[in-house]
Order: sequence, then structure tokens, then C-alpha cells
Amino acid sequence: MSAENALLTILVEKIRTDMLVLPTLPEMAIRVRRTADDPDSNLLMMTDVIAQDPALAARMIKVANSAFMGRSIKVNSLNQAITRIGLSQVKNIATAMAMEQLFVSQHEQIKERMALVWRDSVNVTSIALACLKLYIAENKHCNLNLDVMTLAGLMHLIGALPILTEAERYQSVFGDPQFLENAISTLSGQIGSSIMRAWDFADTYVQIVLNWNNSSYQTEQVSYIDFIRLGALVQSPLEGPALLQALQPYIERKIVPDANFMEIAEVRLISQEIKALLS
Repeated sequence: MSAENALLTILVEKIRTDMLVLPTLPEMAIRVRRTADDPDSNLLMMTDVIAQDPALAARMIKVANSAFMGRSIKVNSLNQAITRIGLSQVKNIATAMAMEQLFVSQHEQIKERMALVWRDSVNVTSIALACLKLYIAENKHCNLNLDVMTLAGLMHLIGALPILTEAERYQSVFGDPQFLENAISTLSGQIGSSIMRAWDFADTYVQIVLNWNNSSYQTEQVSYIDFIRLGALVQSPLEGPALLQALQPYIERKIVPDANFMEIAEVRLISQEIKALLS
């Protein structure tokens, strides 16, 4: 049996028997989410928690001052930043930013692959957020939230982590990049949804991670999945007539105005800014 087939067989069996080792939520994300979910907590308590991580604190101030938040007056302190962003939004944004800690490895090839997965997650998220912000501006009754979109975007490939960790035992598979791409495409949704459940995330995230790459899964209303798929399309190798055809359903549903939506100044600015904040 080839290394590729051996790895695939092991992955499928471990998924079936619930024996696959799943990543744990970063400690800072746990603290932030616990504080946000505490009915007795307040903005000052959240500020104290995030202040324990200077890098995260600096990034939260950047978020508060970004075009993403749509404010012109700059804030200079973490307390001001948390107040501007809001407690529930901080929960998702801080969790999203802590996710980068998971995409690391001592194995050089695994490290490179994880860096690519994180880069793809950031790129898709930046496009999804920019397009959602434009959509919300045109659809005032839209009930989708930017902070949920941020976390969902950065989580959509979380199922790749156990696959890459398991692959560390089969170094020869890295000679076949297409195999890993196929394994991630085929299995990461199921694995990722298991991770979401293990972390006790809302069913919204479970369904997004499970179904975003399943073309047969469609929602009647415009959803977070639409924007993740849109971001993935922009990042795909498709171009010319093939890309235009793939984008047509999004244009028809008025999720984006036309095939040149990435050339809209606001979309371009926000996507670039979000990418800088998360990279």
C-alpha cells in the first residue's frame, strides 16, 4: 500500500472511530470566550484579560482604528478599543486572531503547509469580510455579523490541521502536493466540524466548516457560507470565462454587484486592511 493510501485509510478510520487527535483551543481564546460568556463580566474585565497578551492587545487596537470599524477618530488605549468594538464582537475577533497559534509545527514541511493553509484562510476571510460589509451597506436588514464572519472565515480550513499533523508520520506524501490538497478538500469539513463541536462552538460554525466546500449544500437566504465560497473563488486558479461563470450565481443573488467587485475601492481597501491585520 502506498504512503498516500495508508494515510488516507488511517484518517478515514480515525474519523469513523472518533480517535483522531483534535487541536485544542488556544488558552487566550478560552479566557476571552469565558469572560465574554460570563453574565457578570464587563468591558473592564475583558480589557484585563486581553492585556495579558501584549501582541493581541496591540492587534485589537489596530482593529478598533481600522476602516473595518468605520471610525475616523483614533483610539490609543486597549480599554478604548474594547469599548469601541464591544464585548460580543471582541469574543469572536480575539478568538479569530488567536487561531494563528495553532498553525505551527516543528517539522519544516508541515510548517510550510500550515503556513499556506493559514495564508489561504486569511485571504479568503479578508475578501469575505470586504464583500459582506458592502452587502450589509446595500441590505440594511441583513442579519449577518462581521465578527462572526471573521471567525468563520479563519475557521473554515481548521480541519486541515489534524490531517497535516497525521501526515507528519508519512513524509513521502509531501512529494505529492496534490494528494494533500485532495485529502484536505475531501476530509477537512468533517474533521473541522468535529473540532467545532469539541470546542463547544455554536452550530452556526459547525455547519459553516462542515458545508462550505460542499457544492450540493445551499441556503435559501444569503449566508456566511456564500461569502466564504466567494473568497475562495477569488483565490482560485479560475480566470476569464470560467471565473465569470462561477461568479454568476453571486451576481444573480446580488451578493456582489458584478464580476469586477474586487475593483471597488472600498472592497479593495478593506480586504487589504483585514489581510494586514490578520497576517
